[in-house]
Amino acid sequence: MTQTTVTRVSPTEVFEKILRGESLFVLDVRNEEEYADWRIEGPGVTSVNIPYFDLLDGIQPALDRLPKDQPILVVCAKEGSSVYVAEQLLEAGLTDVSVLAGGMKAWSEALRPVKVGDLSGGGAVYQFVRFGKGCLSYLIASDGEAAVVDAVRTIDAYEAFAAEQGLRIRHVIDTHLHADHISGGRKLAEKAGATYWLPPKDAAGVTFSYEPLEAGRDITVGKTAVRMVPVYSPGHTIGSTSLVVDDRYLLSGDILFVESIGRPDLAGKAQDWAGDLRKTLYETYPELSSNLVLLPAHYGEPGEVNPDGSVKARLGDVYERNAGLRVEDGEAFRRLVTEDLPPQPNAYREIRLTNMGKMAPDEDEQREMEIGPNRCAVHG
Repeated sequence: MTQTTVTRVSPTEVFEKILRGESLFVLDVRNEEEYADWRIEGPGVTSVNIPYFDLLDGIQPALDRLPKDQPILVVCAKEGSSVYVAEQLLEAGLTDVSVLAGGMKAWSEALRPVKVGDLSGGGAVYQFVRFGKGCLSYLIASDGEAAVVDAVRTIDAYEAFAAEQGLRIRHVIDTHLHADHISGGRKLAEKAGATYWLPPKDAAGVTFSYEPLEAGRDITVGKTAVRMVPVYSPGHTIGSTSLVVDDRYLLSGDILFVESIGRPDLAGKAQDWAGDLRKTLYETYPELSSNLVLLPAHYGEPGEVNPDGSVKARLGDVYERNAGLRVEDGEAFRRLVTEDLPPQPNAYREIRLTNMGKMAPDEDEQREMEIGPNRCAVHG
Protein backbone atom coordinates (compact mmCIF):
# COMPACT_ATOMS: atom_id res chain seq x y z
CA MET A 1 0.00 0.00 0.00
CA THR A 2 1.39 3.41 -1.01
CA GLN A 3 1.97 5.90 1.80
CA THR A 4 0.09 9.13 1.11
CA THR A 5 0.46 11.10 4.35
CA VAL A 6 3.51 11.90 6.41
CA THR A 7 3.95 9.79 9.55
CA ARG A 8 5.21 11.53 12.70
CA VAL A 9 7.49 9.48 14.96
CA SER A 10 8.15 10.60 18.54
CA PRO A 11 11.69 11.09 19.85
CA THR A 12 11.20 8.22 22.32
CA GLU A 13 10.12 5.87 19.51
CA VAL A 14 13.26 6.79 17.56
CA PHE A 15 15.49 6.25 20.61
CA GLU A 16 13.92 2.86 21.33
CA LYS A 17 14.46 1.86 17.70
CA ILE A 18 18.15 2.70 18.15
CA LEU A 19 18.25 0.67 21.39
CA ARG A 20 16.84 -2.34 19.56
CA GLY A 21 19.68 -2.09 17.05
CA GLU A 22 17.37 -1.41 14.12
CA SER A 23 18.82 0.37 11.13
CA LEU A 24 17.78 4.01 10.85
CA PHE A 25 18.40 6.29 7.88
CA VAL A 26 18.11 9.98 8.74
CA LEU A 27 17.81 12.85 6.27
CA ASP A 28 18.68 15.94 8.32
CA VAL A 29 17.60 19.14 6.57
CA ARG A 30 19.01 21.66 9.06
CA ASN A 31 21.90 23.86 8.01
CA GLU A 32 25.39 22.38 7.81
CA GLU A 33 26.66 24.10 10.97
CA GLU A 34 23.80 22.81 13.11
CA TYR A 35 24.23 19.30 11.74
CA ALA A 36 27.98 19.28 12.35
CA ASP A 37 27.47 20.48 15.94
CA TRP A 38 24.81 17.96 16.99
CA ARG A 39 22.71 15.25 15.38
CA ILE A 40 21.02 11.91 15.96
CA GLU A 41 23.66 9.23 16.45
CA GLY A 42 23.87 5.65 17.59
CA PRO A 43 24.43 2.07 16.47
CA GLY A 44 22.64 1.44 13.20
CA VAL A 45 22.13 5.14 12.42
CA THR A 46 23.14 6.46 9.01
CA SER A 47 22.52 10.12 8.27
CA VAL A 48 22.99 12.60 5.47
CA ASN A 49 22.72 16.37 5.66
CA ILE A 50 21.01 18.25 2.84
CA PRO A 51 19.91 21.71 3.98
CA TYR A 52 16.24 22.53 3.45
CA PHE A 53 17.01 25.58 1.33
CA ASP A 54 18.91 23.37 -1.13
CA LEU A 55 15.68 21.45 -1.75
CA LEU A 56 13.28 24.32 -2.38
CA ASP A 57 13.88 24.19 -6.13
CA GLY A 58 13.41 20.44 -6.30
CA ILE A 59 13.82 17.23 -4.36
CA GLN A 60 16.21 15.60 -6.83
CA PRO A 61 19.41 16.38 -4.83
CA ALA A 62 17.97 14.31 -1.99
CA LEU A 63 16.68 11.47 -4.17
CA ASP A 64 20.17 10.90 -5.53
CA ARG A 65 21.52 10.29 -2.01
CA LEU A 66 18.70 8.36 -0.36
CA PRO A 67 18.16 4.59 -0.23
CA LYS A 68 15.16 3.23 -2.09
CA ASP A 69 14.77 0.10 0.01
CA GLN A 70 14.59 1.28 3.63
CA PRO A 71 12.58 3.70 5.79
CA ILE A 72 13.70 7.33 5.88
CA LEU A 73 13.32 9.67 8.85
CA VAL A 74 13.39 13.36 7.94
CA VAL A 75 14.63 15.70 10.67
CA CYS A 76 14.71 19.47 11.03
CA ALA A 77 14.83 21.96 13.89
CA LYS A 78 11.13 22.16 14.79
CA GLU A 79 9.32 19.78 12.36
CA GLY A 80 7.84 22.15 9.76
CA SER A 81 10.62 21.96 7.17
CA SER A 82 10.89 18.18 7.51
CA VAL A 83 7.16 17.75 6.78
CA TYR A 84 7.53 19.72 3.55
CA VAL A 85 10.53 17.64 2.46
CA ALA A 86 8.84 14.37 3.42
CA GLU A 87 5.77 15.28 1.37
CA GLN A 88 7.99 15.93 -1.64
CA LEU A 89 9.71 12.56 -1.18
CA LEU A 90 6.36 10.78 -1.09
CA GLU A 91 5.21 12.57 -4.24
CA ALA A 92 8.46 11.48 -5.90
CA GLY A 93 7.60 7.84 -5.28
CA LEU A 94 9.36 6.90 -2.03
CA THR A 95 7.10 4.64 -0.02
CA ASP A 96 8.28 4.76 3.62
CA VAL A 97 8.96 8.27 4.88
CA SER A 98 8.41 9.73 8.35
CA VAL A 99 9.41 12.85 10.27
CA LEU A 100 10.74 13.37 13.78
CA ALA A 101 7.79 14.84 15.67
CA GLY A 102 8.76 18.21 17.09
CA GLY A 103 12.12 18.11 15.34
CA MET A 104 15.44 18.39 17.15
CA LYS A 105 13.79 20.71 19.68
CA ALA A 106 11.72 17.78 20.88
CA TRP A 107 14.71 15.43 20.58
CA SER A 108 16.64 17.70 22.94
CA GLU A 109 13.90 17.79 25.58
CA ALA A 110 12.49 14.25 25.67
CA LEU A 111 12.95 12.21 28.86
CA ARG A 112 12.71 8.42 29.15
CA PRO A 113 12.51 6.91 32.66
CA VAL A 114 14.12 3.53 33.31
CA LYS A 115 14.47 1.61 36.55
CA VAL A 116 18.15 1.14 37.42
CA GLY A 117 17.96 -0.67 40.75
CA ASP A 118 16.13 -1.62 43.92
CA LEU A 119 16.59 -0.30 47.45
CA SER A 120 17.37 -2.64 50.33
CA GLY A 121 14.28 -1.73 52.36
CA GLY A 122 11.92 -1.50 49.42
CA GLY A 123 11.59 1.13 46.73
CA ALA A 124 13.70 1.80 43.69
CA VAL A 125 16.02 4.15 41.83
CA TYR A 126 14.86 5.46 38.45
CA GLN A 127 17.05 7.16 35.88
CA PHE A 128 15.53 9.77 33.56
CA VAL A 129 17.51 9.68 30.31
CA ARG A 130 17.47 12.87 28.27
CA PHE A 131 18.86 11.00 25.30
CA GLY A 132 18.98 13.96 22.91
CA LYS A 133 21.43 15.78 25.17
CA GLY A 134 23.01 13.02 27.21
CA CYS A 135 21.66 14.36 30.54
CA LEU A 136 20.82 11.89 33.31
CA SER A 137 18.68 12.68 36.34
CA TYR A 138 17.28 10.47 39.07
CA LEU A 139 14.23 9.78 41.19
CA ILE A 140 14.72 7.78 44.39
CA ALA A 141 11.41 6.32 45.61
CA SER A 142 10.60 4.75 48.98
CA ASP A 143 7.38 4.36 50.96
CA GLY A 144 5.43 6.95 49.03
CA GLU A 145 8.19 9.57 49.10
CA ALA A 146 10.71 10.60 46.49
CA ALA A 147 13.87 12.62 45.98
CA VAL A 148 14.82 13.98 42.55
CA VAL A 149 18.49 14.55 41.73
CA ASP A 150 19.86 16.84 38.98
CA ALA A 151 16.45 17.62 37.47
CA VAL A 152 16.35 19.17 34.00
CA ARG A 153 14.07 22.14 33.30
CA THR A 154 11.22 20.08 31.78
CA ILE A 155 9.94 19.05 35.19
CA ASP A 156 6.53 17.79 34.06
CA ALA A 157 8.08 14.36 33.43
CA TYR A 158 9.03 14.00 37.12
CA GLU A 159 5.66 15.31 38.27
CA ALA A 160 3.77 12.90 36.04
CA PHE A 161 5.91 9.93 37.07
CA ALA A 162 5.53 10.73 40.76
CA ALA A 163 1.77 11.03 40.37
CA GLU A 164 1.56 7.70 38.53
CA GLN A 165 3.59 5.99 41.25
CA GLY A 166 1.72 7.66 44.12
CA LEU A 167 4.85 9.48 45.32
CA ARG A 168 5.25 12.78 47.12
CA ILE A 169 8.46 14.57 46.12
CA ARG A 170 10.09 15.58 49.42
CA HIS A 171 13.62 16.50 48.31
CA VAL A 172 15.11 18.01 45.16
CA ILE A 173 18.91 18.00 44.89
CA ASP A 174 21.46 19.49 42.52
CA THR A 175 24.87 17.87 42.88
CA HIS A 176 26.49 21.06 41.56
CA LEU A 177 25.77 24.32 39.79
CA HIS A 178 25.13 23.16 36.23
CA ALA A 179 26.59 24.90 33.19
CA ASP A 180 25.41 22.69 30.32
CA HIS A 181 21.66 22.72 30.99
CA ILE A 182 19.14 24.78 32.93
CA SER A 183 18.25 23.09 36.19
CA GLY A 184 14.62 22.39 37.01
CA GLY A 185 15.53 21.83 40.64
CA ARG A 186 14.26 25.03 42.23
CA LYS A 187 11.09 25.10 40.14
CA LEU A 188 10.29 21.48 40.95
CA ALA A 189 10.95 22.00 44.65
CA GLU A 190 8.67 25.03 44.73
CA LYS A 191 5.82 23.25 42.94
CA ALA A 192 6.14 20.11 45.06
CA GLY A 193 6.68 21.90 48.36
CA ALA A 194 9.98 20.04 48.68
CA THR A 195 13.33 20.97 50.19
CA TYR A 196 15.86 22.18 47.61
CA TRP A 197 19.48 21.18 48.25
CA LEU A 198 22.59 22.72 46.67
CA PRO A 199 26.30 22.54 47.61
CA PRO A 200 27.09 25.80 49.43
CA LYS A 201 30.50 26.20 47.75
CA ASP A 202 28.68 26.43 44.41
CA ALA A 203 26.07 28.83 45.77
CA ALA A 204 28.12 32.00 46.14
CA GLY A 205 26.09 34.76 44.53
CA VAL A 206 22.84 32.81 44.05
CA THR A 207 19.68 34.84 44.53
CA PHE A 208 17.56 32.19 46.27
CA SER A 209 17.46 30.19 49.48
CA TYR A 210 18.48 26.55 49.66
CA GLU A 211 19.46 23.81 52.09
CA PRO A 212 23.23 23.18 52.14
CA LEU A 213 24.20 19.85 50.58
CA GLU A 214 27.36 18.89 52.43
CA ALA A 215 29.02 15.96 54.15
CA GLY A 216 27.54 15.11 57.55
CA ARG A 217 23.97 15.99 56.57
CA ASP A 218 22.27 12.77 55.57
CA ILE A 219 19.02 12.94 53.63
CA THR A 220 16.32 10.31 54.15
CA VAL A 221 13.51 9.24 51.85
CA GLY A 222 10.56 7.20 53.08
CA LYS A 223 9.85 5.45 56.33
CA THR A 224 12.53 2.87 55.60
CA ALA A 225 15.04 5.72 55.94
CA VAL A 226 16.87 5.32 52.66
CA ARG A 227 20.01 7.33 53.38
CA MET A 228 21.65 9.56 50.83
CA VAL A 229 25.11 10.43 52.12
CA PRO A 230 26.73 13.50 50.55
CA VAL A 231 30.39 13.05 49.58
CA TYR A 232 32.29 16.25 48.84
CA SER A 233 33.89 15.66 45.45
CA PRO A 234 35.16 18.90 43.87
CA GLY A 235 36.80 19.23 40.49
CA HIS A 236 34.06 19.83 37.93
CA THR A 237 32.97 22.68 40.18
CA ILE A 238 34.39 23.70 43.54
CA GLY A 239 31.23 22.52 45.28
CA SER A 240 30.52 19.29 43.39
CA THR A 241 29.04 16.81 45.83
CA SER A 242 28.26 13.15 45.08
CA LEU A 243 25.61 11.05 46.78
CA VAL A 244 25.96 7.51 48.09
CA VAL A 245 22.43 6.10 48.16
CA ASP A 246 21.50 3.05 50.24
CA ASP A 247 25.17 1.99 50.32
CA ARG A 248 24.53 0.67 46.80
CA TYR A 249 24.64 3.56 44.36
CA LEU A 250 27.04 6.43 43.67
CA LEU A 251 25.42 9.44 42.05
CA SER A 252 28.54 11.17 40.79
CA GLY A 253 27.11 14.28 39.16
CA ASP A 254 29.54 15.50 36.49
CA ILE A 255 32.71 14.31 38.24
CA LEU A 256 32.90 10.79 36.78
CA PHE A 257 31.18 9.19 33.80
CA VAL A 258 31.24 5.61 32.57
CA GLU A 259 33.89 6.23 29.90
CA SER A 260 35.22 9.70 30.71
CA ILE A 261 35.78 12.22 33.51
CA GLY A 262 34.45 15.69 34.30
CA ARG A 263 36.01 18.85 32.92
CA PRO A 264 37.16 21.58 35.34
CA ASP A 265 36.98 24.63 33.07
CA LEU A 266 33.34 25.72 32.84
CA ALA A 267 33.78 28.44 35.45
CA GLY A 268 37.16 29.51 34.05
CA LYS A 269 38.99 27.70 36.85
CA ALA A 270 40.63 24.79 35.02
CA GLN A 271 44.12 25.30 36.46
CA ASP A 272 42.77 25.88 39.97
CA TRP A 273 40.39 22.93 39.97
CA ALA A 274 42.49 20.30 38.16
CA GLY A 275 44.11 19.29 41.46
CA ASP A 276 40.71 18.99 43.15
CA LEU A 277 39.48 16.80 40.31
CA ARG A 278 42.48 14.50 40.56
CA LYS A 279 42.10 14.20 44.34
CA THR A 280 38.43 13.27 44.00
CA LEU A 281 39.05 10.69 41.29
CA TYR A 282 42.34 9.26 42.58
CA GLU A 283 41.85 9.49 46.35
CA THR A 284 38.23 10.05 47.44
CA TYR A 285 36.36 7.70 45.09
CA PRO A 286 38.84 4.80 45.44
CA GLU A 287 38.05 4.77 49.16
CA LEU A 288 34.42 3.92 48.34
CA SER A 289 33.24 0.36 47.72
CA SER A 290 34.12 -0.88 44.26
CA ASN A 291 30.72 -2.60 44.20
CA LEU A 292 28.80 0.67 44.16
CA VAL A 293 26.79 1.21 40.99
CA LEU A 294 28.00 4.38 39.28
CA LEU A 295 25.11 6.61 38.19
CA PRO A 296 26.49 9.75 36.49
CA ALA A 297 24.67 12.94 35.50
CA HIS A 298 25.67 12.64 31.84
CA TYR A 299 26.95 10.38 29.12
CA GLY A 300 28.86 11.41 26.04
CA GLU A 301 28.87 8.48 23.63
CA PRO A 302 26.07 6.16 22.43
CA GLY A 303 28.21 3.18 23.46
CA GLU A 304 27.72 4.10 27.13
CA VAL A 305 24.01 3.32 26.90
CA ASN A 306 23.02 -0.19 27.99
CA PRO A 307 20.51 -2.27 25.98
CA ASP A 308 17.65 -1.24 28.29
CA GLY A 309 18.44 2.43 27.75
CA SER A 310 20.12 3.00 31.11
CA VAL A 311 23.59 4.37 31.75
CA LYS A 312 25.29 2.70 34.71
CA ALA A 313 28.28 0.54 35.60
CA ARG A 314 29.96 -1.04 38.62
CA LEU A 315 32.46 1.45 40.04
CA GLY A 316 35.27 -1.12 40.12
CA ASP A 317 34.74 -1.90 36.45
CA VAL A 318 34.85 1.81 35.58
CA TYR A 319 38.24 2.07 37.29
CA GLU A 320 39.47 -0.84 35.18
CA ARG A 321 38.34 0.63 31.85
CA ASN A 322 38.15 4.42 32.07
CA ALA A 323 41.37 5.90 30.67
CA GLY A 324 40.94 9.14 32.62
CA LEU A 325 41.38 7.17 35.87
CA ARG A 326 44.65 5.58 34.83
CA VAL A 327 46.93 8.59 34.34
CA GLU A 328 49.68 7.97 36.89
CA ASP A 329 51.63 11.18 36.35
CA GLY A 330 50.05 14.20 38.02
CA GLU A 331 51.33 16.70 35.46
CA ALA A 332 50.09 14.54 32.59
CA PHE A 333 46.67 14.50 34.24
CA ARG A 334 46.70 18.28 34.57
CA ARG A 335 47.46 18.64 30.86
CA LEU A 336 44.70 16.17 30.02
CA VAL A 337 42.03 18.22 31.80
CA THR A 338 43.26 21.72 30.94
CA GLU A 339 44.62 21.55 27.37
CA ASP A 340 42.95 20.82 24.03
CA LEU A 341 39.54 20.42 25.64
CA PRO A 342 36.42 19.94 23.51
CA PRO A 343 34.26 23.00 22.77
CA GLN A 344 32.39 24.29 25.79
CA PRO A 345 28.60 23.81 25.97
CA ASN A 346 26.49 26.32 24.07
CA ALA A 347 25.64 29.44 26.13
CA TYR A 348 27.25 27.89 29.22
CA ARG A 349 27.90 31.28 30.84
CA GLU A 350 24.26 32.30 30.46
CA ILE A 351 23.12 28.90 31.69
CA ARG A 352 25.22 29.26 34.86
CA LEU A 353 23.78 32.73 35.49
CA THR A 354 20.26 31.39 34.97
CA ASN A 355 20.93 28.59 37.45
CA MET A 356 22.18 31.21 39.92
CA GLY A 357 18.93 33.16 39.57
CA LYS A 358 20.69 36.13 37.96
CA MET A 359 18.99 35.72 34.58
CA ALA A 360 15.37 34.90 33.82
CA PRO A 361 15.11 33.93 30.15
CA ASP A 362 11.69 32.95 28.82
CA GLU A 363 10.89 29.41 27.68
CA ASP A 364 11.96 29.92 24.07
CA GLU A 365 15.22 31.55 25.16
CA GLN A 366 15.94 28.69 27.56
CA ARG A 367 15.32 26.15 24.83
CA GLU A 368 17.69 27.97 22.48
CA MET A 369 20.38 28.21 25.17
CA GLU A 370 20.33 24.45 25.66
CA ILE A 371 20.39 23.32 22.03
CA GLY A 372 23.35 21.08 21.28
CA PRO A 373 25.38 18.38 23.05
CA ASN A 374 26.31 18.58 26.72
CA ARG A 375 30.14 18.52 26.35
CA CYS A 376 30.82 18.05 30.06
CA ALA A 377 33.42 15.31 29.65
CA VAL A 378 37.14 14.86 29.11
CA HIS A 379 38.08 11.62 27.37
CA GLY A 380 41.42 10.11 28.28
